[in-house]
Amino acid sequence: MKKAFITGINGQDGSYLAEYLLDLGYEVHGTVRRNSTPENQDIRISEIHSKIHTHYGDLLDQGGLEKLLDQIQPDEIYNLAAQSHVRISFDIPQFTVQTNAIGVLNILEAYRRSCPNAKFYQASSSEMFGLSVEEDNFQRETTPMNPVSPYGCSKVFGYNIVRNYRRAYGLHTTNGILFNHESPRRGSNFVTNKVVKAAARIKLGLQDKLELGNMDSYRDWGHSYDYVRAMHLMLQHDQPGDWVVSTMKTHSVREMCGLVFSYLGLDYKDYVIQNPKYLRPEELPYLRGDSTKIRTELGWEPQYSFKEMMEEMAEYWLNYYQK
Repeated sequence: MKKAFITGINGQDGSYLAEYLLDLGYEVHGTVRRNSTPENQDIRISEIHSKIHTHYGDLLDQGGLEKLLDQIQPDEIYNLAAQSHVRISFDIPQFTVQTNAIGVLNILEAYRRSCPNAKFYQASSSEMFGLSVEEDNFQRETTPMNPVSPYGCSKVFGYNIVRNYRRAYGLHTTNGILFNHESPRRGSNFVTNKVVKAAARIKLGLQDKLELGNMDSYRDWGHSYDYVRAMHLMLQHDQPGDWVVSTMKTHSVREMCGLVFSYLGLDYKDYVIQNPKYLRPEELPYLRGDSTKIRTELGWEPQYSFKEMMEEMAEYWLNYYQK
């Protein structure tokens, strides 16, 4: 039985990945951060809690990570924990950099010292590309990185230190450069779930308006479940590497609002207003990933369309609020 160690196992991606690995017969371990209100801390993994092993841990505590890896001796390590909100990274840049940059270095050091024969996956991000777009309007593994947020900058360090440890120490360290990916488990302060939850509440008469920031930013949105399948595929490959994961299609926030509200029988123009407080100090207008490499080398393909994903999210929250 293979052992997997997942940082941030109680997040959107961590919970889907844990379920996926359990179905494959893995022994699954993961870290959660201790806080003073634990009641909702494991809600995403509540249905599998008895089947997995959770441990308190933090990327800023290298000694604690090393102790866990010494004890568990995993075959695969998935570093998914992060301060993952781009807009909030402008409010807490120091914490974002400590977690997303120094935190990656900490777990790499713990991995190198405790279980160097394991394979390591780092959750890198399309936000690293920033304003760089190729002539064909795609971003791919070779696109220069020009981030426009503390989050993106911190992820560039994590990406590069993973590549450095691969070369310097011969470790099987891999970067998944994931474009935006969503699900009903996405946090409510991310725009997809913010839109879907508000639309469901408006449909049921529980809310009147929805305030958003930039309606004309374009993103390449996929489903989290599809993307955790890609993470696992990467670590089954003989050689470590760097792979973009994306749907290769892009949609605007405005288009998303139109789709979700229309699905619920509403016109978004009657309910959605723009609030400048949700605008970023520096906006990233367009992201679209070229995932040709992972499709050809590893055989990955997304199963969800954008429409199917947004409708699944709408149904989930409509049923939630009806209860």
